[in-house]
Amino acid sequence: MSLTIPITIISLSLLALLSAVILYFIAQKFKVFEDPRIDEIQSVLPAVNCGGCGYAGCRNFAEALVGSDTLDGLNCPVGGAEVMAAASKILGKEAPYADPLTAVLLCNGTPEYRSRTTNYDGPPDCRIAHNLYSGETDCSYGCLGNGDCVRACIFDAIYMDQKTNLPVIREDKCVACGACVKACPRNLIELRKRSKKDRKIYVACSNCDKGGTARKACKVACIACSKCLQVCESGAVTIENYLAYIDAKKCTFCRKCVTECPTGSILEFNFPPRKPKVELEAARINS
Repeated sequence: MSLTIPITIISLSLLALLSAVILYFIAQKFKVFEDPRIDEIQSVLPAVNCGGCGYAGCRNFAEALVGSDTLDGLNCPVGGAEVMAAASKILGKEAPYADPLTAVLLCNGTPEYRSRTTNYDGPPDCRIAHNLYSGETDCSYGCLGNGDCVRACIFDAIYMDQKTNLPVIREDKCVACGACVKACPRNLIELRKRSKKDRKIYVACSNCDKGGTARKACKVACIACSKCLQVCESGAVTIENYLAYIDAKKCTFCRKCVTECPTGSILEFNFPPRKPKVELEAARINS
């Protein structure tokens, strides 16, 4: 009876030792080597885990950078060129230049242009409303105004305008992570090239109905009249599915399409005021 306790202690000790040896060999057998450069790269990333790079988080993106032969197609929109340069220095690879982007809303259907014809009394969620019916107006392509994009943005770069019932994008805070793009069930938000002085020209409409139907639903809808296409000398304008589109990479900011658009669906931002027609005519004669 007196030997029971010592034998038990010795048995448990031997069992623990044997288990430790077995676990050691198992750990060595299935040990996964992790490149130390992953930690280095993660340390230079913004650590916001927004998913704008296309990966689940900054750690996953760092692993992708280390595991890739080239950095083509890999970009951190939040950190931009500075962060990618730091990562490429660690890896000894060349990071291709990526144009900085900003989000734009492809809808300008405010209440003064797009009258309400029904009343939605469901949950204030764009995706639910979109799946239930066409919306509170006759435009089944326009913004639903329930703020899914606002809730998706972790950078406080979007807010809802109470007068227009449309989201407003703060350019100074937008990092082009793309969360708002994914959140919008009607694909009304697009990431476009951020140009010098943040100038932008784009078609603020997504209505693919024929001209008459689109205009009836919204006064500033694109009617695919092709006037913008005819005056564009850079080939930036295309028309598909009764809707005009301006390629930001080809646009030279001549602004001819803006003045030619009969419905005002093409918007321009951050440009100097236009000269009066009298001054333009005088300049033409003197030249």
